[in-house]
Amino acid sequence: MSFWREKSLREMTRAEWESLCDGCGLCCVHKLEDEVTGETFPTNVACRLLDRHSGRCRDYRNRRAYVPECVRLTPEKVLELDWLPSTCAYLVLAQGKDLAPWHPLVSGDPESVHRAGISVRGWTVSEDEVGDLEDHILPVAGDDGG
Repeated sequence: MSFWREKSLREMTRAEWESLCDGCGLCCVHKLEDEVTGETFPTNVACRLLDRHSGRCRDYRNRRAYVPECVRLTPEKVLELDWLPSTCAYLVLAQGKDLAPWHPLVSGDPESVHRAGISVRGWTVSEDEVGDLEDHILPVAGDDGG
């Protein structure tokens, strides 16, 4: 059964909710916000708890003890958070769309998200390896850097 087609986010069990996470890890990549404009800038720097190969938190249950600013995603917050990736299953479903073919619940394969290039694998560094986050802001599409 495709529970995500039958239930709203609020109706899902804890296990169903957690299974929506595709393991992309994109929500665990640091973003910087311009204090004046409110504009958000993505970086290539991942949270120290993120396993950058699997795209999963190394200590999900206790993550807030180590990373107090870690956001607990809820059905109420999904549409409010402007930094969730457009591919995020929680956001996609909240917008009334269906999961992508590469989503592990659809494909049956947890590696499909990585093969589709929709994950942190291969392009991120750990926050423990960097100094200034501003040195790691990603270029905007179409930005020639100059």
